[in-house]
Amino acid sequence: MHKDVSESFESHFGKLKDPRIDRKKLYPLVEILFVVLCGSICGAESWRDFVLFGKSKIDYLQQYYPYENGIPSKNTFARVFAALNTEAFKLHFVEWVQTLQKLLNEVIAIDGKTLCNSLDKATGSAAIHMVSAFATEARLVLAQQKVDEKSNEITAIPKLLELLDLTGHIVTIDAMGTQKAIAKQIIAQGGDYILALKGNQGTLNEDVRLFLETEPKKTANTVISDQYEEIDKGHGRIETRQCFVSDQINWLSQKEQWAGLKTLVMIEETQEINGTPSMERRYFISSLPPKAERIASAVRSHWMIENALHWTLDVVFNEDQSRVRKDNAGENMALIRHITINMLNQTKKMFKNIGLQGLRKKAGWDNETLGLILKENF
Repeated sequence: MHKDVSESFESHFGKLKDPRIDRKKLYPLVEILFVVLCGSICGAESWRDFVLFGKSKIDYLQQYYPYENGIPSKNTFARVFAALNTEAFKLHFVEWVQTLQKLLNEVIAIDGKTLCNSLDKATGSAAIHMVSAFATEARLVLAQQKVDEKSNEITAIPKLLELLDLTGHIVTIDAMGTQKAIAKQIIAQGGDYILALKGNQGTLNEDVRLFLETEPKKTANTVISDQYEEIDKGHGRIETRQCFVSDQINWLSQKEQWAGLKTLVMIEETQEINGTPSMERRYFISSLPPKAERIASAVRSHWMIENALHWTLDVVFNEDQSRVRKDNAGENMALIRHITINMLNQTKKMFKNIGLQGLRKKAGWDNETLGLILKENF
């Protein structure tokens, strides 16, 4: 018996309230959650997959829990996950993540993702849209928040931030989240921010653009406080990224409305592919001091949420193909996938030359690998 793992798992997720009537419980909730999590680690994606996985691995699973009545049917899995309280599950997830490692000076990227196939044409229900917080250095999903069907990310981000300890961390958000109330909340929770600018904040983007483009070089009389440059070469491509920052904000009429505002930022990216050049400039506001290298690094880290999380969910976990959507099931299964990604990322360093997809296969083929992944995270 792997009592240490089962006790740890139960301490984090065993306190979730079972939504079923007592007399109809043949399968304990903790056993249902455990088989789904193990199945997800090993590549299972549908209710039918979880049944097949559970029956194939029943002897192994019984090393952790009794499974006296065997493995539930696909309908039981579906009913339980549809009824399970998402808010409670989400809070238990956040508490578990905090036990994995202590985060120091992290870049926490906030971004949304639509579960494309969760659209229900029959009922007219929109596809599920989730906003996630991702620690880019640790490669940990810290929390998730479903966007209300009749709302957008602007209302979901504050709820997501409330789940997090932002002390000492940098929060990066794209232009949708560039809101005065969100900046104020990040500062109030002890964090710093880098917020992207577009046309959704009146003239702010244009004002910052005109100010920083006046003279994008650091000289004796320039508005630029600091600058930093990176050059990447390879495969017939030369990419240059320059970061220009300025702490001259007194001219900005809105400066008092943005809590903690210290720095205006311009990122200039030029590419030359087979001799053909292109250039793009993007603008940001930040509560950080005008240190160009630090800000450039954080801006670049933001894309980890796309590359290391959203891409992984689509390519490795086939999330966009998931049809799970009834009641709370879609959000709860998104949380299972986030737990799985965190567990795999925490364990991957122990295996050389193997990606997450390969690690899932190895866990499915080799009980020792699955056991190691469980032991490292519980």
